[in-house]
Amino acid sequence: MRKLLFFLLAGITFAVTSCRSDFAFESNTGGLEFSKDTVYLDTVFTNIGSSTYRLKVYNRSNKDISIPKIQLGKGLNSKYRLMVDGMTGDAGAQGKIFSNVELLAKDSLFIFIEVTSDVASANPTDFLYTDQIQFTNVSGAPQTVELVTLIQDAYFIFPHRTQNADNTFTYENINLGNDADGNPVTIVGSTLDHNDPINNDEYTWGNNKPYVIYGYALVPDGETLNVTHGARIHFHANSGLIIAKNGTLKINGLPSTTNDPADLSKEVIFEGDRLEPEFSDVPGQWTAVINFSTSPNNLINHLTLKNATVGILSNNLDLSLSNNATTQLTIKDSQIYNCSNFGILARSANVNADNLVINYSGQANIAATYGGTYNFTNCTFNNNWNSSKQAAVILNDYLETDTAYLSKPVTFNMTNSIAYGSNSTEISLEKKGTSFTTSFNNCLVKVNDLSQAIITNPLYDVLRLEQNGNKKNINPKFKNINKNQMWPTEDLFPKVTPNSLVSPNDILNKPRNATNANVGAYQFIAN
Repeated sequence: MRKLLFFLLAGITFAVTSCRSDFAFESNTGGLEFSKDTVYLDTVFTNIGSSTYRLKVYNRSNKDISIPKIQLGKGLNSKYRLMVDGMTGDAGAQGKIFSNVELLAKDSLFIFIEVTSDVASANPTDFLYTDQIQFTNVSGAPQTVELVTLIQDAYFIFPHRTQNADNTFTYENINLGNDADGNPVTIVGSTLDHNDPINNDEYTWGNNKPYVIYGYALVPDGETLNVTHGARIHFHANSGLIIAKNGTLKINGLPSTTNDPADLSKEVIFEGDRLEPEFSDVPGQWTAVINFSTSPNNLINHLTLKNATVGILSNNLDLSLSNNATTQLTIKDSQIYNCSNFGILARSANVNADNLVINYSGQANIAATYGGTYNFTNCTFNNNWNSSKQAAVILNDYLETDTAYLSKPVTFNMTNSIAYGSNSTEISLEKKGTSFTTSFNNCLVKVNDLSQAIITNPLYDVLRLEQNGNKKNINPKFKNINKNQMWPTEDLFPKVTPNSLVSPNDILNKPRNATNANVGAYQFIAN
């Protein structure tokens, strides 16, 4: 009897509630509220889609309402796209028009916004592309939320594709030569062209508008890529720049004319193609500058490179013991930041650097491996990556294969420089061959002088015992490592005399002290 009574009461309750008018939606009469009155979509390149931005719409009333239309002001011609609470829009007007959108009392809904536009659609005076989201009602003019984005024109370099009979695509490849086993190495990319029908001469990257690279851009044998001061180069995901064995790279950045370290107006900048502020310091957005070139004329001046997987990879394509050709690279007054693996990874290479700053790398700022010749003067290497295995400098003379260690002679000179970071030891020295020559002079380094492995390893003696003017474990007191502000806030020790310096000026073109200069790339100047 009790069970029968329970089901009877439950049935009555269901019948009563099903007759309620909770979901009898009234037409919207206005009064909606919004999380923003204007949605600013960050700068995008012409014809490249933006990130997704969010707008929240509130119904503060006690009534369930139906919004007759949510639509873009430019209708089907708008370059913006919307998604409203998971709905894609009316048939034939997807992303543009949404009819009879229901919104419960005291509830809210999300609108997701994207844009893909060309620069020709933007205002010719300020390159802004604008529209608005209109929320119609039955009592007057629609409520609106403004949409604004800046469209930036650019040169695009990308691999061409050919459509196959089965509607798949074959992409242009570049041939990089043969590996150690004699097999050809190819990769999706495009060879630069002196007479590109759109970009004109692609062997000069100017500063009148940015370059955006898709896939890999190749500087082939016999050619030279010149990058003009002030140029801005953006790489898409899984993209990079490759210098062939007999090609040449010349990056011709210039020092700033102001005293502001943040002024990069005349620098050359290599970074990813995501321009939103939240991507400004995200590592691993693109691959690398890959240097296979043995030309002695490869020169990088005043480059800021950031957010790559490997900033610069320099090695011969054939790493066999029988190949003695070494890649060549000279770097001056440059900065490399936020690389997910290495700032510079060099194998059997010849690298000379003066006034070079590298900060934050997933494995190492500098990895000089499998032999080679390396000279680093007035450099600042700092690594606070959150890993117990990261280092500022890794130096070894070997390459590990499936069956053995291959070893080549190494010569490594580090002078008037800093190797610091968050781990107890920021320099890794490992020898497996017979020729391992190092020279550390007037450097400030981070080493764990209590580690038995370091105490018993003679490679560390000159650092651990503070010989040749070296000092250990002194905090450089950088301005702000999280913002890549790597200049000292105090007059650093050790000091060096100017005649031992490669450059009389620091990375900001400030003269070094006439009698004593700071180690590292920056000269301390008291305010």
